[in-house]
This record gives sequence, structure tokens and C-alpha cells, in this order.
Amino acid sequence: MNSIEVRRVQGADYQVLAWLWQCFRHDLAGFVSAVPYPDGRYQPAGLPTGPSDDVAAYLVRQPHPRTGEPAPVAFAVVKGLTGERNNLSALWVAPPVRSTGLGRKLALDVIARHPGAWTLAFQEANQRAVAFWRRTADEGFGAGTWREVERAVPHDPTLPPDHWIETL
Repeated sequence: MNSIEVRRVQGADYQVLAWLWQCFRHDLAGFVSAVPYPDGRYQPAGLPTGPSDDVAAYLVRQPHPRTGEPAPVAFAVVKGLTGERNNLSALWVAPPVRSTGLGRKLALDVIARHPGAWTLAFQEANQRAVAFWRRTADEGFGAGTWREVERAVPHDPTLPPDHWIETL
């Protein structure tokens, strides 16, 4: 995978993002002890639903293998754009294109679009995420320019703490 086209979510893309959000939350469910709500959907907390000065969401599309039409295969959400630190609050890549480098390229593209201090969180039990985010932090922020800290999960002391990468 040489290059990808990362586009900011706008207009009808917010509905596409909402569908993909369910895939993202499903992937996290095993690490955060989540089950769908009574309506069958996972929690929408953190899902952007429209334009905002403080939040930016991005989609990556590739030709669908059966139709050739541009199909969404990844997204990223950045929060805190008007605050002291940008927060890469969500990143998801469709399973068939994982391990192709797309997630790393998307994360690095988004980091480069928003200069400044950063934070991002992951669950230690998700070993693929642990390795991914540490490598991506070294590449995106620079080795030795970030630290990793543990923080309790708000409102649920029964869960293991999240791991946070913070730029120095």
C-alpha cells in the first residue's frame, strides 16, 4: 500500500461514520466489557454527528472488491482541537485491510494535519493495539517525545485502566 486518500467527514459521510462506529465499538467490546443496548446498537458516545470546531473525523475509501465503487475501509476521530491537546479518540480499519499499513498511514496523516500536543488511549489487553500505538507514536511524534501512563476508566472501576500515550 503506497498511498491512501484521507478525506474529512462531511455531509452524508456522517451517516457512513455512524455505521462504521458500530464496527469500531464491536471490536472494542471484548476489551471494555460492552454489550449492545436494547436497540441492538453499541454506545454512540464519542461519535461525531456533524461539523464541529473541536472535532474532526476522517474516512479512507478504497474500491470495493465486487463493485469497484469507493467503499469506506477506515476512519479516525480527533477531539480537543480547540483545547490544549488533540486526542485521537477513535481509529478503526476494516478487518480485510488490517495489517496492510493503512491504519498507521491514516494515524500519521491525521497527526500531521493537527500540529500540537497529543493524547491517545488504548487497552493493554489489546496486544495488537499496544504494539501499533507505540510504533505509531515513535513515528508520528518521535521516539523519546512521548510517555505512556495508565488512567482509570471513568465511571467503571471494575475495568483495567486504559493506557494513554501523551506527547511531552
